[in-house]
Amino acid sequence: MDLERRKRRRFVIVGLAAIALLAALGVAAAVATGKSVGAAPDGDAGLGPAGASGSAGAGAAPSGSVSARATTSGACARPAGPAPVVKVTDVNVGVAVTGYGHENDTDPLPMAVAAAPGGGSWLAWLGTNGKVYLGRLDCDDHLAGTPSSFEGTDLQDVQADANGGVLLLTRKGTCHDGPLCGGSSSPCNTMYMVRFDNAGRQVWQRQVTNLTSSLGGYDNGARFVWWYQHHGRLATDGSNYAAYFGVAITVQNGACVDIHEGDRMQVVDAGGGLVAGHRDAFEVGCSHSWGTRIVWDPRTGHFVMACATDNSCRVAQPHPYRTIATGTCDGTLFGGDLVLAKGSGYWTAWSQGGQARLEHFGSGASDATVRTGAATSHPHLVAYGAGRMLLAWEAGGAMAAQAYDSGTGKAVGERFTIGVRDHNYQAFKAYADGSAAYPAAGANGTSIRVARVMPMS
Repeated sequence: MDLERRKRRRFVIVGLAAIALLAALGVAAAVATGKSVGAAPDGDAGLGPAGASGSAGAGAAPSGSVSARATTSGACARPAGPAPVVKVTDVNVGVAVTGYGHENDTDPLPMAVAAAPGGGSWLAWLGTNGKVYLGRLDCDDHLAGTPSSFEGTDLQDVQADANGGVLLLTRKGTCHDGPLCGGSSSPCNTMYMVRFDNAGRQVWQRQVTNLTSSLGGYDNGARFVWWYQHHGRLATDGSNYAAYFGVAITVQNGACVDIHEGDRMQVVDAGGGLVAGHRDAFEVGCSHSWGTRIVWDPRTGHFVMACATDNSCRVAQPHPYRTIATGTCDGTLFGGDLVLAKGSGYWTAWSQGGQARLEHFGSGASDATVRTGAATSHPHLVAYGAGRMLLAWEAGGAMAAQAYDSGTGKAVGERFTIGVRDHNYQAFKAYADGSAAYPAAGANGTSIRVARVMPMS
């Protein structure tokens, strides 16, 4: 087993963050609060429950492309204002939701949200009973209908399209007996995409790791989910879905096996089949890897990715390695999120020494750096209407945020407060009307708060 990797990751996941106090922000945002009450074989694509229907993938809204358009038209038509306005809605989901825990990069992710083309959302959360739940939210972020559930030990992400969407989640797998060259054993799990229709019913499932009945996690060549960092994200090109996530890598070492950690990207088509030989997919990219982020770029026709890695201690593009920004492996190097820049290229947020930066890059190294002044180890970045992006971070018991121009990187307006509790590894999602939403811990163990930053005019 990769003992040096275990030491490094223990050090990295602690992360020393200098948290800015809310009182120091000096800026307030208008906050509105609403409440609602609501109640196949491994690797094979297969139909879900009897009666499941829906065209898989057709009419999907490509992820990442929302940064190019900002409108308040459509089913929700949320109003735009001269400055960000935050609306927080407490959603009673009716079942116990996994708590934040220590927020380490090996801990389960409690919840995720996805923008639906009609303006509503899909809200996913990890229960405390070995299930991942999925519910639909209306334009006011209220739960509509009865949530559905899926087998899953960990939730990673959710993305949506006109016919439903896709969950990325972790399920139990088999280790076999190795034996390990050192260290202690841990459960060996798998990563799955699960396609659902507009009724929240499973249409197909596809494993994107490679375990089978004959290949366990402790067998040479296995690519699986171990205790190592394994968080992942989804993106779509409008038909295919791509999953980019941390993965365990099993390598024979004499009579025993070592297990390393890297990342993996796989593409699945509209019917649930792996896209063999996809030009952006790979078996292993960055190593060792954390903070795996992905976006679809319709301008270039590529899925674009960024990772944080202790390979030369940097934020990088994988497969092949291209350095975006050089850091230091001192336990404070963390990747944030990735969005399309206005015009060309990309912006990524990352942190070193508890200070967040924005980097603009194309196919190689950063050509512009913005030192944001945000004191955080875990910045969040999301497209925010036409030509803007939103940086958010933990600030005391809430979050602070700042809008930026996605072309120049210049700040737009003032910092403001988002009145929900932050999580190190959960994500904001962008909406076609120019708003952005974030799922957070609710008022109690069976609720989730949805914080929506309304569109700017």
